[in-house]
Amino acid sequence: MDSLSGLGSLSSAQKDELMEQVKLQIAVANAQELLTKMTEKCFKKCVQQPGTSLSNSEQKCVAMCMDRYMDAWNSVSKAYSNRIERERARQ
Repeated sequence: MDSLSGLGSLSSAQKDELMEQVKLQIAVANAQELLTKMTEKCFKKCVQQPGTSLSNSEQKCVAMCMDRYMDAWNSVSKAYSNRIERERARQ
């Protein structure tokens, strides 16, 4: 916590900039996590025997898997954002 002790001396603009940087880092981390999980799950599901290239059916499977995974991720993210907004409105 000692590293946070200097935050009180920051101006409002500096705090806002710092908060934006933190939000950006979180967004990047979430995108990396999404890509990693999606790749792992779709590869396991669609690629039976790894080789130098994917067959047409493997390519289609991976594309559909990734689309479904993104749709699910977006639905969960939207529901989470809506819940946070509702909770903020109650306060």
